[in-house]
Amino acid sequence: MVFTNGCFDILHIGHIRYISRAKKLGNVLVVAVNTDSSVKRIKGKKRPLVPQDERASIVAALEDVDFVVLFGESTPGKLIKYLEPDILVKGADYKLADIAGSDTVAGYGGLVKTIPLVKGRSTSNIISKIRKSF
Repeated sequence: MVFTNGCFDILHIGHIRYISRAKKLGNVLVVAVNTDSSVKRIKGKKRPLVPQDERASIVAALEDVDFVVLFGESTPGKLIKYLEPDILVKGADYKLADIAGSDTVAGYGGLVKTIPLVKGRSTSNIISKIRKSF
């Protein structure tokens, strides 16, 4: 099982390629999506733009995603301990040691990996571009 997580506020090509690469690492891909309250804590009071149930449904509709779960904490640490994925994945903007749950996964012999990001593609960049156009 491969596990990853994120806010997925405005789904873009970076998310699609990231999820596709994550799925190729194993047979089952579980994507944990931050709840609205956790996104606000992480990204600020103006986020998310898309409600949690819609974000979860959009992610679940992707061909490479097998399961979606919402989580309300700032990190998915508890969820990772519960699921014990074989592989934990985050974007390459994270250092392995800084990935929430990496110590847990490594502790039972699982792998922690990063996936390269699509340069210049992020939800924050898209939001900024939209705001500048008005």
